[in-house]
Parts: sequence; C-alpha cells; structure tokens
Amino acid sequence: MVKSWGFIGGGRVTRIILGGLNRAGRLPREVAVSDMDREALERLKGLFPSIETIPGDNRRAASRDIVVLAVHYPVVAQVLEEIKDHLKEEALLLSFAPRFTINGISQLLGGFDRIVRMVPNAPSLVNMGYNPVAFSPAIPEEERQELLDTFQALGECPQVQEEKLEAYVIITGMGPTYFWFQWAELLEIARELGLNPKEGEEAILHMLTGAIRALYQSGLAPEEVMDLIPARPLAQEEEGIKRAFRERLIATFRKLKGE
Repeated sequence: MVKSWGFIGGGRVTRIILGGLNRAGRLPREVAVSDMDREALERLKGLFPSIETIPGDNRRAASRDIVVLAVHYPVVAQVLEEIKDHLKEEALLLSFAPRFTINGISQLLGGFDRIVRMVPNAPSLVNMGYNPVAFSPAIPEEERQELLDTFQALGECPQVQEEKLEAYVIITGMGPTYFWFQWAELLEIARELGLNPKEGEEAILHMLTGAIRALYQSGLAPEEVMDLIPARPLAQEEEGIKRAFRERLIATFRKLKGE
C-alpha cells in the first residue's frame, strides 16, 4: 500500500528529510507540508515540485497516513492540540521533537498511541545520516520494519531506548554544528595556501575520513592516536575548547530533558 505523508512544519529538518529521500529515489508519491511561513513552503515547492503545500492549516497535513511532527518543541503542545481530532486511527505520528516522550505525546493527543520518535541528523541530506529511533509498543514489528526500510534511504536508523534520545540530539543531531565551521575555515586556509577548491575539498574529505577511522578503528587509545602527529598548532587552545564542549553541551542536554 502506498502511504501518504504529511509534514507539519516546512523548515530545515523537513527539507533535509525530503532531500535525502529524493536523492535516494524514495520520495513518497503523496507528500503534503503545512507551515505558517509561506516563503518556507515556496522554497520547498521549488525543490520538490510534486509535493502539496498547505499554508496555515496543520489539520489537513495531519489527515495523512504518516504524519511527521517537524516543529520546534516550544509549540509542540499547541500543534498536537490542533491536530488530535484529525489523525486517522491507523496513522503513524513521527515526532522529531526532543523532551516530549511517547507517553507525553499520547496524553496530549487524547490517547492516540501509534507514535514514533526520531532524532534527525543533517547528513541524511546526502544519505549518510544517523537517525536513532524509538517506537511506541503499540506499533507492531511489521510496521516498524516498513518504516525503518524507508528511512534506511537516509542512512543508519538504529532502534534505541527512548530515554537516550536526548543524548543523541546532543551527539548526532547537533554534532555537525560543532565542526562544520572549522572545516569550512580550513578550506579557506587551504585556498590561501595555494590549493584550488577541488584540491582543498578532496584533501579535507580524505583527511577527516581517515582521522575518524584512526581514532575509532586503529585499536589505539585516543591519547596514542593524538600522539601520532607531533606538531599541534592549536595545543594551547585545546583545554578551553574541551571545557566549552563539556559545559555547554551538558547544559543543553539538561535543558532538553527538562532538568
């Protein structure tokens, strides 16, 4: 059975998921996206002409077979109240929102319990994502596998314990933002040093891929790996960077958990 999809929220994460599915040739035939922002919808329509865009009416998007909740968590309760009477009994609700548990979402929906939570990861755009997922007990194994098969097009989609999802938000969901700006700056430096854009991009891509594998697959302790290169031009800044990581990321995690 071909299932229709309704995305509530037409922002970045919807663009990432649709982009990854489209790149893999797995874009659903029937996709509707609702949002209050007409410009966001116009942008999506330009990228994915086959989708239906619905300005300002989440209820219509919520009437699909698979309903994707892709809004910021401060408005989640309001949106769930708006759509709860418009969900099909057999629909699946896929939530990207942190903090709101499956049980909490179910309560806000008046007992509807066919709920999935996922932590989306931006590299899904190029089918290299890592998107941990947790299912409500109400969803049978066959349906779980069907949804997982679809999301394998985006990258890895491991089933995890629900209480660990906020940790994955910090590590995989937000993780790229800790490094992208550094890699972009490194590319600019490569150009200043005489490498053309293609040479710089290839050098950095292979360096990063190899560095990650060396750290996790060499069998060496992290300290031993980091000792493989004697020159460390940023050594004086390392402790400050590590301190910023620990303080800010743990504080963000506690905020997501409502602590």
